[in-house]
Amino acid sequence: MAERSKLRAFCALVRNLILAALLYVCIFGLTEIIRHPSATVKGKLGIPAHLEKAGPADVVKTTKSGVKVKFAATSGTITINPHANVFNRPTSAVVPNDDYLGSRPHPDTEADLKMLVEECRGTSNGIEKMRNVFDCMSFLADGEEKYYTLPSPALRAGAGNPREAEYVNADGQNNTLTSYPTVDEASAPSNTSLGTCPGPIIPYHVYWVGPATWRVEVFIKSYLYTQNLACSRLWIWLDTDRGHPEAVKKMLTSDPLFARFLPFVERGDIVLKEWKFPSRIPVPKSLDNTDGAGYYKSPGKPNSKGEVAVADGIIEDKDGQQWIQLTPKQMTFLPQAVSDAVRFVVLHIHGGAYFDMDVLMLRDMRPLLLPKEHGFAERWAAHPHPGDYNTAIMSLTANSSLSSYLLRGGVRMGLNFHPRVIGRMAWKDGRDKEFLMLETAMFDPIWTEFNWDREGRCTVPCLRDYSAAFKGKAGSVKDEWESFDGEQLEIIEALNATAQQDLKSRESANKLEIRRVGGKVWHKGKRSDVSARVDGAEVATPPGGTEPGSRHPHHSSSSSSSSSSALDDADDDDSNDSFSSTKGEQEELRRAGVIADYELDEDKYPPNNRTLENFFRGSWTYHVHNQWSKHPEPSSWMSVLERAQDGFFAGERTNMYGEIWNGPGLVGYNYWPEFV
Repeated sequence: MAERSKLRAFCALVRNLILAALLYVCIFGLTEIIRHPSATVKGKLGIPAHLEKAGPADVVKTTKSGVKVKFAATSGTITINPHANVFNRPTSAVVPNDDYLGSRPHPDTEADLKMLVEECRGTSNGIEKMRNVFDCMSFLADGEEKYYTLPSPALRAGAGNPREAEYVNADGQNNTLTSYPTVDEASAPSNTSLGTCPGPIIPYHVYWVGPATWRVEVFIKSYLYTQNLACSRLWIWLDTDRGHPEAVKKMLTSDPLFARFLPFVERGDIVLKEWKFPSRIPVPKSLDNTDGAGYYKSPGKPNSKGEVAVADGIIEDKDGQQWIQLTPKQMTFLPQAVSDAVRFVVLHIHGGAYFDMDVLMLRDMRPLLLPKEHGFAERWAAHPHPGDYNTAIMSLTANSSLSSYLLRGGVRMGLNFHPRVIGRMAWKDGRDKEFLMLETAMFDPIWTEFNWDREGRCTVPCLRDYSAAFKGKAGSVKDEWESFDGEQLEIIEALNATAQQDLKSRESANKLEIRRVGGKVWHKGKRSDVSARVDGAEVATPPGGTEPGSRHPHHSSSSSSSSSSALDDADDDDSNDSFSSTKGEQEELRRAGVIADYELDEDKYPPNNRTLENFFRGSWTYHVHNQWSKHPEPSSWMSVLERAQDGFFAGERTNMYGEIWNGPGLVGYNYWPEFV
């Protein structure tokens, strides 16, 4: 019996040792798998077979289509293909020439608006050039030395008296200075300061209803990316009339997307303003504000406040100030498209420029806004009638005869400020010559392409509908380079050998066009034929900029209404579905093998040769036209714009003027779940 007990104990010991060894092997093996995911067993998509719930990003499970991951900022799971996703996809097949516009124009530079009209339209009656958008854009891109001028020192805007400026706070000191600082005295923006402008600070106005969305984000970032920030201010008018009495407070305290822009409110770049339709609007007494209706020969009797009716809809108070008076009936029937009216009111009172929120800025607008006579809007597509304006972008001199005339005309027509109604009124009264009509090539370059017969060549890129700018799949936009003249471009060396070979195969099969972009080729770790422009974290070009004619070495010398463009609600944008991820989450996923080596043949949205340098070069803006229900697909033109801006605000790339960002930190664009 004793012999059997000893044998049984020995067998139990051996069994326990074997089980312990097996357990140790399993634990050690699992530890090694997690530490070195490249050595794991992989399924059909190369997904690590062991992945389940793990880490702060919370890997949920693997499927045939990818790995389902729960990020901290998402309400649901996101499916990731480890070999082709937003975290490992190359930004581009080519490294872009970011500083393609050269140095920013001198802050006193003025555009010859009449020359721009003549070059892009022809004669007023013949409009011979109006439909040839390509030629107009070529002139805009290559003809700055012709249409940009720097007035003599005494006639420059910076030589004016701030106390006589048309803009409120034109000197940054509530118009108390007797002169503007010189270009040499002006300070550049910094992390906490906007710096000083050697000339009048111009307000840019935009109207919005509701919480911030991607639409607001991309507009603000395009402004920050392109404009002379020391010399401009962005005024966002938030509607407090229609059920949003605390709109400004909510955006400042409880708007998660706008929170990323709060440092710019603190620095002074952005000013949030309450919009409430006024019952009376001041007009200058010394001017005829009656659009031809004339003043009464005998003013009416004063009311209890001492106010007298001096013309139809105009009263004069006891101090001599005249006002456009809205009746209670007019206030009851405010127009549905409030934004049509907002622009005329704010420009009459404050001056500057108005933009619909779906307008993206591509160049510095200041030279268009500095001329003494800077009243303009754009043409409605290619309509030939001289009164068919589109006011998605508009500029007026504050408190002027023209602004008063246009404002009172809209009020007298029952608060109808539709641009084509106001425009035909101006044409009929012979005042359209004061209100320049700039051609669509300057602000909305593809509108002519599909609404009316385009003459000459297509634009670069050649997009035939507004949704095309959001498409990123290979081959989804046909013939977009048909008007681009250039040599073939080398594929960037940063792409791995497999990706390079695949791109070459697509190119030879005419499935992908790779062309030389601006004559520059960037390679991994170096950039050829490019001179250094910046040093450290300072802005490369101060508010002074450079005078017209000083060119950067790489500066080449070669059917919707405006009101629908500024929708009165934000319900068409579901930015709350987008999300951001932390660097920690991404590193966790890399260690787990969820973010692996990029493989081009698994990518629906492969990198291509799109760069901002060739996105309607010459145009001052691009009008998105309410494509807000669409999300930018990776590698699309909109995605190219986002990545360029993200790189700029991260201090990794320059803007088109070769400037390095040294302002407040700014969070990059969120990711759309369906494109991760």
